[in-house]
This record gives sequence, structure tokens and C-alpha cells, in this order.
Amino acid sequence: MTTPVVLITGALTGIGRATAIAYAHEGAKVVVSGRHRDAGEALAAELKQKGAFDAVFVRADIRKEEDVKAAVELAVERFGRLDIAINNAGRDGVGPITEVTPESYAELFDTNVLGLLLSLKHQFRVMEAQGKGSIVNISSIFGHVGMGAGISVYSGSKHAVEGITKSVALEGAAKGIRVNAVAPGPIDTAMFDRVTVTEEGRAYFVGMIPQKRMGTPAETANLIVFLASDKSPFITGEIVTIDGGFAAG
Repeated sequence: MTTPVVLITGALTGIGRATAIAYAHEGAKVVVSGRHRDAGEALAAELKQKGAFDAVFVRADIRKEEDVKAAVELAVERFGRLDIAINNAGRDGVGPITEVTPESYAELFDTNVLGLLLSLKHQFRVMEAQGKGSIVNISSIFGHVGMGAGISVYSGSKHAVEGITKSVALEGAAKGIRVNAVAPGPIDTAMFDRVTVTEEGRAYFVGMIPQKRMGTPAETANLIVFLASDKSPFITGEIVTIDGGFAAG
């Protein structure tokens, strides 16, 4: 089996970091991107120790097309192809609808939606020329339910992620490109802490999970790796939720 070349955006923390480590354990050729060079270089060094001997970091802000293009080009120049792209980069946002401003909207949508579109644009071009590729976008349970007050803009951005995923999957299906999304529920990350705001908010969400616990970034990474792999060749255009049964009721 050919060692896959994997590009992960937003790889420095949380689910992105866990996914990079999961691929390192598989010996993949991993390109990780993020906005903070010191943390990124440290992660690349760690990945090499864990099995991704060719791991490399590229500083990229997905809101900037030149950065997105450069990250994809680096993967191709270094490894000759791009087999898998994990579009994890994103940001959260909490606040009542009465406090939404054009600036706060743009700050969130420029990352979660525009950044995703730019990433898909350049990843797709490479994979289309190859005749094969797999892309996994990271959504949220808030991408298909409106549960929770004060997250209207964030929820709207993740609804957009899921719609884009389905549409682009149709565009790629006949070209050998699969596009799916993973929609995490309550996963034990710093982002979830920011969304729940308080210990009471965190406890409230955990109390609503049928499994009565938070999910872990590593569990989410395992799903991402499977969905992106050749073990799921007939799955495309799907939104796969991982939430301990949270959204089932």
C-alpha cells in the first residue's frame, strides 16, 4: 500500500492535533498547517518521533488564498501528490443575536466558510488532476441542529460547511474524489470549553449525553482517519456525527 500524503489544516490543537498524531502512528507523510510557527514546528518534530518521518509544518491562514495555495503546493512539491486533506481549521463564536455585527460575522465566516471554500478549491484541483483523493471537512452537531442559545453565527457557519460538503461531493464523485464531513458533538477540547463558557454550561451538556461523558479528540481522529481512507470507498457526501448519542434525541 502506498503511504498516503495528508494535509491537515488547523492542526496545532484539539481534533486537528489528534488527527495528525493518528496519521503519524500510521507512518503517513503529513503536512500540518496553522498560524503559529513555533507550535507548528514543535508539532512537526513530535510527529517525526511518532512515525511521520517526513512531517512538515507550513504556516498558513486559511482566510488568505495565497497561504492556502502555498500549503497545497508544498505538499505536492515535497511528496509528489496529495491523497488526503483534512479541513479542520475553524473558530468558535458565542453571543446573542442582538450583539452580532458585520465584523463579528465576517471574522467567523471568513474562517469557517470562506477558508473552507478556498481550501477545497486548491485541494480539488490537485486531486482532480490525479484522478483520486479524499477530503474530510470538520463540521459540528451545530451544523444540523440549532441547539443552544447564543451560537447563531457559529451554527450558521457549520450549516454552510455541511451544505458545501454535500455539493462538492457531487462535483467530485465522477472524478474519483470523495468529500465527507465529521460532525463532532461534545468533545473535550479548549474550543468546547469556550462554547460552553462556564463549568455549569459544560456540566449541562455532559448531562445531556446518553453516554454520560465527553468524547475525546483521539476518538474523533480515529473516525476521521477511517472516513478518509480506502476502507470507506463508497462513502461520499455524508455528514458523520460523533457525539455519544447527543443529537439522537
